[in-house]
Amino acid sequence: MTVLLLPFGGYGLAGVGAVPEGTPIVIGLLSMIASSVLLPALCEERAPFRHSSSHLTARTLTGERSVDLDRITTVRLLTTFSYGSTYRTLLVRDAHGVRLGITTARSRRKLCRAIERADANATRGVPKPHVSRAAEAHLGLAPGRGLVVHTILAFLLLTVSGSLYVVAVLRLGGL
Repeated sequence: MTVLLLPFGGYGLAGVGAVPEGTPIVIGLLSMIASSVLLPALCEERAPFRHSSSHLTARTLTGERSVDLDRITTVRLLTTFSYGSTYRTLLVRDAHGVRLGITTARSRRKLCRAIERADANATRGVPKPHVSRAAEAHLGLAPGRGLVVHTILAFLLLTVSGSLYVVAVLRLGGL
């Protein structure tokens, strides 16, 4: 989030004459590129990773994270686009607040089994995790158009928000 706010701080510094006037525009455009690459990758799993019966542990850019699969609270699907490809990451959060982005097939299978176990345990009063429709469709747990709608909305949100951000940076720069 700080990366996205850098240009606005730069405008304050340019207003008092601490930096040249064109600096915030350059910072803004570079911030948008850096944030679109960095933010989704902060919690994605990287090799090496470990699996146990109740935990999924993986290395991320911010260190090692371990998600308790018996205490999952939410599962969401994050979709990003690059060079004509679609990249999907399942963001899993457990009761301890740990968040891990799942990208490998092995981890997806483990998550799918954990969600099915949680659904079975829900009859005994154990809280059921909130799984988005798009995540269910990606995992193959629910048929339907959840994945198509999600992909279209993710693309529109990305293009519109990126365009609005560039417009805001350029307007503040007086261009």
